[in-house]
Amino acid sequence: MQLDDAATILGSADFFAICDAEQCRLLAFASERKRFRPGTVLYSSGETPAGAHVLVSGTVATNQQGIDDNPFLIHEPGAVLGAMALLMEKPRQVTVKAVDAVETLFVPRAAFQKLMQQYPELAGLAAAKIRRELSGYLGAIEAIRGRIR
Repeated sequence: MQLDDAATILGSADFFAICDAEQCRLLAFASERKRFRPGTVLYSSGETPAGAHVLVSGTVATNQQGIDDNPFLIHEPGAVLGAMALLMEKPRQVTVKAVDAVETLFVPRAAFQKLMQQYPELAGLAAAKIRRELSGYLGAIEAIRGRIR
């Protein structure tokens, strides 16, 4: 994958909309293209991540620990798998497995953190983006709270 292709992929990923074109290029330079065969685990619940994957092609299934009967499927190019891993070193809560042939662009946490040091405003944008997403999740849960019991 060429550097410009990787920068374009990052630029189309929702999480990386907080980055300008130059920041996407810098991240693309530090990123690594990865390919997974069907059935391959990208990462497992309980593992401490080293970064996040941006889905380039294919479909992945996510399962929470102990819940294998109803996986959530992700197949949209540009989906960021494990964005929180870019900001903090915490164990993952889900297992992600390739359903078919999958290609990702792996963005190391160290590269994203270095970018935030070079561009301090980026850290604030990342925190605000995650805060908005979490608020949306909490709002959705609150809306169905009465049905969960």
